[in-house]
Amino acid sequence: MKSTSKAAGADWWRGAVIYQVYPRSFQDTDANGLGDIKGITRRLPHIAALGVDAIWLAPFFTSPMADMGYDVADYCDVDPIFGTLADFDEMMAAAHGLGLKVIIDQVISHTSDRHPWFVESRASRDNAKADWYVWADPKPDGTAPNNWLSIFGGPGWEWDGVRRQYYQHNFLTSQPDLNFHHPEVQDAVLAAVKFWLDRGVDGFRLDTVNYYFCDKKLRDNPPALVATGGLDAPESNPYGMQNHLHDKTQPENIGFLKRFRALLDQYENRTTVGEVGDGARSLETVAAYTSGGDKLHMCYTFDLLGPDFTPAHFRRCVSDFQDNVVDGWVCWAFSNHDVQRHVSRFAETEEEQPRVAKLAISLLSTLRGSICLYQGEELGLPEAELAFEDLRDPYGIRFWPAFKGRDGCRTPMPWEASRAHAGFTAADKSWLPVPYQHAALAVDKQEADEDSVLHHYQRTLAFRAEHAALRDGDMTFLDTEEDVLAFTRSKGGETLLFVFNLSRKPVKVALPKDIKLGKTIAMPGFGTADVGATVALAALDVYCGKLA
Repeated sequence: MKSTSKAAGADWWRGAVIYQVYPRSFQDTDANGLGDIKGITRRLPHIAALGVDAIWLAPFFTSPMADMGYDVADYCDVDPIFGTLADFDEMMAAAHGLGLKVIIDQVISHTSDRHPWFVESRASRDNAKADWYVWADPKPDGTAPNNWLSIFGGPGWEWDGVRRQYYQHNFLTSQPDLNFHHPEVQDAVLAAVKFWLDRGVDGFRLDTVNYYFCDKKLRDNPPALVATGGLDAPESNPYGMQNHLHDKTQPENIGFLKRFRALLDQYENRTTVGEVGDGARSLETVAAYTSGGDKLHMCYTFDLLGPDFTPAHFRRCVSDFQDNVVDGWVCWAFSNHDVQRHVSRFAETEEEQPRVAKLAISLLSTLRGSICLYQGEELGLPEAELAFEDLRDPYGIRFWPAFKGRDGCRTPMPWEASRAHAGFTAADKSWLPVPYQHAALAVDKQEADEDSVLHHYQRTLAFRAEHAALRDGDMTFLDTEEDVLAFTRSKGGETLLFVFNLSRKPVKVALPKDIKLGKTIAMPGFGTADVGATVALAALDVYCGKLA
């Protein structure tokens, strides 16, 4: 089945629906307990049937896998655990044949310490790549050059006995940071990007896009005014105690992003989406990175990846973006491979999880911007509860038990309810276990149930595709006396009204007097609310109407 999306042309990415694939957990075809690229190819019809525009593949490059592939040792090859370049080319052809674009991760702020660039760089202080990474002398007392911290815990510096210097790492000690102040580093990174462009990829998701440059003077970060945990650094992590003025989001990044965009513009219909994690400055950073049409096409932030499921929160996030980012574009998401699955974050009880899963995609699909779905959310998968001995995520292992890490959202995709490992692998053991709760929500079981979360996703995304106003139309919030999320989406001659009741009690909403309803439109999976002078909504319900 081909994708039912209507994306086309140079602006296909604007308002697109992107499906994130985490390759090691999607489908195993060689019985080693790990997903692979042939497995992605096998399951592409499932993705296309959802009606999405593109897939985004998390890293599949050659890597020692200390951080599950986000520690790259070769930017231009496929790690053998995932397959070969020929497998990738076959997957690309199959995806394009189904009408799906292909976006791949680019993890270029750092490499693995086993990358040949770093092996050469650490060999001496005067070799050709000596300055390709961020090296610094110790203080007179032997301690690190400054107070920078690693997101994964501890100092952001690691001592190297060969060079007798420290190197910077924002993540694991085995993930040294590249020195983007060096023009040859930029050239080498862009050459790797060109390799994949020439192979036909349609775009890039840029991991930690605001981490490329650090302060040349290596100045200390000041303390945060309010030390709070965030989605990239939970309260158990002291990383949140600093105001990260100097170790990321440097002004030189703008120039590199322009170089990146200039390369992409040599090819037709390509796109970029940057991951921005910058605390209170995120919107300011997104505005700078997406303005002017000469840098990133769009960014996504961590704003909707937290536990807040309230009208005020969603209105504030979207309004703040619209107020601050004048000519840029956003990609919204509720879940990804780094955060707890949103059904577990938003639902108050296990019984209401299917209802919350349906309401969440209905809301996400009506927001202004592109949207990203994470594999398994179309099944309403909750966060997996894992034992410590099952963990593979170094972040979770480091901060256990205060923070359980990211493995709970990375467990394998359940395809067939009655098979071992829910059909993910024929191996005796999967790299992470498949919870029995997930097997009960497997794809084959939901395909047979017309009322399933899976069918709801398909119908909701088809509804989005049918209305141009939902792809890239204007969005205006309405004030009401009830605690609901009310807004219109408009394009051309069509204006749609949406009223979301995110509470656990029924409400009656008096519409503003200047709203003239033409007709009620049934949102997939929800009844048509009673409409008179007010809109009557059940708990966790939504109303849609077309204005006269």
